[in-house]
Amino acid sequence: MSADLFRRILVICTRQIGDVLLTTPLIDAAKRRWPAAQIDVLGFAGTLAILRGNPQIGALIEVPAGSGWLQSLALIRRLWRRYDLALVAQYSDRAHLYGAVAARTRSGLILKRRSTGWWKRLLLDHAVVVDENQSHAVLEKLRLLEPWSAPADAVRVQAPPAAPLPADIGQCLRDGYVVLHVPTLVRYKLWPIDHQVTLVRALLGDGWQVVLSGGPSSADRARTAEVLRGVGALDDGRLLDVAGRLDLNQMVTLLRGAALYIGPDTSITHLAAACDTPVLALYGPIDPRLWGPWPQGHPAAQPYASRGPAQQRRTIMLLQGDQACVPCNGAGCERHDDSRSECLETMSAERVLAAARTRLASRDAAATAAPRTPTAGAGAAA
Repeated sequence: MSADLFRRILVICTRQIGDVLLTTPLIDAAKRRWPAAQIDVLGFAGTLAILRGNPQIGALIEVPAGSGWLQSLALIRRLWRRYDLALVAQYSDRAHLYGAVAARTRSGLILKRRSTGWWKRLLLDHAVVVDENQSHAVLEKLRLLEPWSAPADAVRVQAPPAAPLPADIGQCLRDGYVVLHVPTLVRYKLWPIDHQVTLVRALLGDGWQVVLSGGPSSADRARTAEVLRGVGALDDGRLLDVAGRLDLNQMVTLLRGAALYIGPDTSITHLAAACDTPVLALYGPIDPRLWGPWPQGHPAAQPYASRGPAQQRRTIMLLQGDQACVPCNGAGCERHDDSRSECLETMSAERVLAAARTRLASRDAAATAAPRTPTAGAGAAA
């Protein structure tokens, strides 16, 4: 097909924030193939902020979460045949129906084992049939462009533009600090709070400033408050809690200034990787082959093995549990969102601390802060 056929392109990703961020390599590839095209993105309300300010994107089209087809009629009328090409970067029925409404030419993802695949295939000009337990999300999405272009030699996830930090936070940050992202959306991805408390005490004892991050929800704030209570009151600025204080653009500024980011399987971990920040990712039940943080500049090939005690990929070190069932790709040991995960419960603070110290010691010399000495009474790494 000639490039001038696709002047308006719609990317559809009706999923969570991290998955939306991982569409940016697809958007970049489409923009390189059709530089004159306008590329819009459709997703759920509240998930598209991570794309704001991306110069490759035109409009961000929000679908109200939980809305039915009746509530979506106005959006359907707005989308009707407005686009030349729809890239359906999600398996859901609704995503494929939006694609069918929006564009005459459609390329979309279909799950190999999903019974609804037959009718979705009928709606598509190019179907990418995937096994949901086989390929990284970035690679799945890039395959949507197989009929028209090959992937770039080096694939990058595009972080949103940085924005200034609130003055009171910016003034408190020291040269070189560690960001610890405390909460997760679901419990089965949460590294236990008592382990986090032990880690923070040890990092403070090593002389590092620690910044606790989390979202604005009451649950996220409660989690970071638990860590603060566990560590104990400090009045010297060595431990900061910024949960709910930063938008995603400000989070980019915080991450880019960090000596190290430590976090679980969550969207902010993907964002830290996109910022080229040294990352220590703590993964439990979920297979990193599917959802590991993308190493910036990695070729369009699988970056991770399904399991390994420590996988180093460019700026990222990924830790997993050593149980035989890892990764199970289930919702924890009890198979529900509020489940415990033995693989995370047994990932000791000492193990994570050792990895953190290794990462901090190997930082580029130009970015190394002034020598640090343990602070009296800060707590040991027992």
